Amino acid sequence: MENNLALYNTLTRKKEKFEPLNAPFVGLYVCGPTVYSDVHLGNCRTFVSFDLIFRYLLHLGYKVRYVRNITDAGHLEGDRDEGDDKFAKKAKLEQLEPMEIVQKYTLGFHEVLRLFNTLPPSIEPTATGHISEQIEMVKQIIANGYGYERNGTVYFDVEKYVKEHDYTTLTNRKLEDLLNNTRELGGQDEKRGRLDFALWIKAKPEHIMRWPAPWSVGFPGWHIECSAMSSKYLGAQFDIHGGGMDLAATHHTNEIAQSQACNHVQPAKYWMHTNMLTVNGARMSKSAGNGFLPHELFTGQHPLLQRGYSPMAVRFFMMQAHYRSTLDFSNDALDAADKGYKRLMNAIALLDKIKPVATSSTTEFDLDALTNRCYAAMDDDFNSPVLIAELFEVVRFINAAYDGKASVQVADIERLKSFMQTFVEDILGLKDDVLGNGGTDSLDELMQIIIAVRNEAKSNKDFTTSDRIREELQAVGIQLKDSKDGTLWNKI
Repeated sequence: MENNLALYNTLTRKKEKFEPLNAPFVGLYVCGPTVYSDVHLGNCRTFVSFDLIFRYLLHLGYKVRYVRNITDAGHLEGDRDEGDDKFAKKAKLEQLEPMEIVQKYTLGFHEVLRLFNTLPPSIEPTATGHISEQIEMVKQIIANGYGYERNGTVYFDVEKYVKEHDYTTLTNRKLEDLLNNTRELGGQDEKRGRLDFALWIKAKPEHIMRWPAPWSVGFPGWHIECSAMSSKYLGAQFDIHGGGMDLAATHHTNEIAQSQACNHVQPAKYWMHTNMLTVNGARMSKSAGNGFLPHELFTGQHPLLQRGYSPMAVRFFMMQAHYRSTLDFSNDALDAADKGYKRLMNAIALLDKIKPVATSSTTEFDLDALTNRCYAAMDDDFNSPVLIAELFEVVRFINAAYDGKASVQVADIERLKSFMQTFVEDILGLKDDVLGNGGTDSLDELMQIIIAVRNEAKSNKDFTTSDRIREELQAVGIQLKDSKDGTLWNKI
């Protein structure tokens, strides 16, 4: 099967033909969450975006090994053991063991992604489960001459690395700018260079999560975890490495350096980064008070939200922007996405209600051409906004056929069902959650009861009750249509 995925390669700043490096599978690694608190919406956007990528590669017939790690080691996200251990601090606040904190928030993370209908990764390794691999990688980096030990802490020698490799290949930043912008952190007197970062950190006596290593009892640096886990499950070089754009400048830059220093090869061919979230044009952050947790978005219980939105409406909202584009949250934008999502789901439901014609003398809709355009959109760096725009061409045709303004045969309806199944459910990962836990069948049964009550009111000439039922259903997003064949309903 010939595939021509034009993926965006951060390293080369160009689109290339996608050719899996490691047959028979595509290696996909995504940096997962640090599980000491609830997963935030920025993380969710990253994981939903890579779920789309995972789904599409599977649909094309690739064997994909999708690895998404869990960071559960008790380190700070920096070079030195400064301040409180985040896991220990949370454990003290909640009066739990650190690994209870890990379990609690890992389960919460999985539940949120379940609501967003993401597929589970092929492998979900934890940092604490791969301490030995991280120690071995640090040993190899030292043996290759790029690591050195000071007072039990092991550092990566960036200044030696830059003599032989491009340290800023991922971001194209100037090394001089990095040096000028480096903060004066503790431990600078131990380092050979200001940009050197910790591979292994000697633990202070009060540090709870610690492991024995040749250099000290301590814990791994932040960056070494992903390098060790990705190389174990995907090899020294694999196809796609992803995460949020905030990881590119430091975490992923250092991953490349230490992987190259250890294995003598760039770890990934493609680096894919999701862009940041904004709220009403301002960057989303907890400190600014404009950050949403997923459950706040679902319930509407946040000062900046006028109401709640279903997980699938939020997923649809995320898909309306390309993963490399900024995604701006506002009540108006969420309302528009909610309406668009409902239109899409309603069109799928209408396919079972359209009356086909026996024959059709003219071709009123070129589904083959539109299918090709949908694949072209996804082949162009997973361009979900263009795909969604094409899908609404189908929605318009389905609505016209339902209203009797276009004719379709039985075979056409079945092809449309297959098309919508492929692109809406299998690739975009959208399902109908507007109807609640009862699902479509349960709501349809309920609507038949309501329609029967309304028909009885009409037969008794109680038009006040009949009109009131219609208007109140309209207010909650359900439209009734009276025809010679009876009353039909659909979501609006």
